[in-house]
Amino acid sequence: MEIVSTKDISKVVKVLEKGGIVCAPTDTIYGLLADATNKEAVERLYEIRRPSGRPFIVLLPDISYVLKFDVLITKLSIALLSIGVTVIFPKRTTIPTYLTRWRKSIAFRVPAQGVFIKNLLKKFGKPLVAPSANPEGLKPASDIKEAMEYFGDKIDLYVKGAKLTGKPSTIVKLISKKAIKIIREGNVPKEQVLNMVSSLASPLGSLPFEIEPFL
Repeated sequence: MEIVSTKDISKVVKVLEKGGIVCAPTDTIYGLLADATNKEAVERLYEIRRPSGRPFIVLLPDISYVLKFDVLITKLSIALLSIGVTVIFPKRTTIPTYLTRWRKSIAFRVPAQGVFIKNLLKKFGKPLVAPSANPEGLKPASDIKEAMEYFGDKIDLYVKGAKLTGKPSTIVKLISKKAIKIIREGNVPKEQVLNMVSSLASPLGSLPFEIEPFL
């Protein structure tokens, strides 16, 4: 177990690349981070953080990264990702089951805030699973002191940042090409999400890449 500051991104990257688990500030609250492409790291994090096996949210380095996953994409889902909402995408067939726990969907978020987590994702260059820093059923840790009381040396590296007492991410589920269900209202207000949905009744305009239709 080691403690570093938010300036030590290179150290954090090295731990993640070796399959380690990191507690660090995210765009919302403190989270437990692991390389989403490393099955062993993700499985270890399930043992530590979520024995129930409910899937983790996956943080993406940028919006275009969603194309690397076999999910159904819409203009609305891309628009919601652009404002930092967690979006539950219907998956197809090839996403590893260790990420989805055999469910028919997967949740992604592209952090819109949080200098540290945005820089970390950019430098790491791969997605991260990122549940909140608390055992199931307990309140999220607001700093690494609380996180260390929860997890101790089960976590390889703690990143000390400012105290975070905000809301977790807003989560929405795609229902159709232009319809969603709000699963949890969090950091992005429900009104902002609904305004985004309404605005897409008219054409969104050009996107930075091609998308496939919702089937």
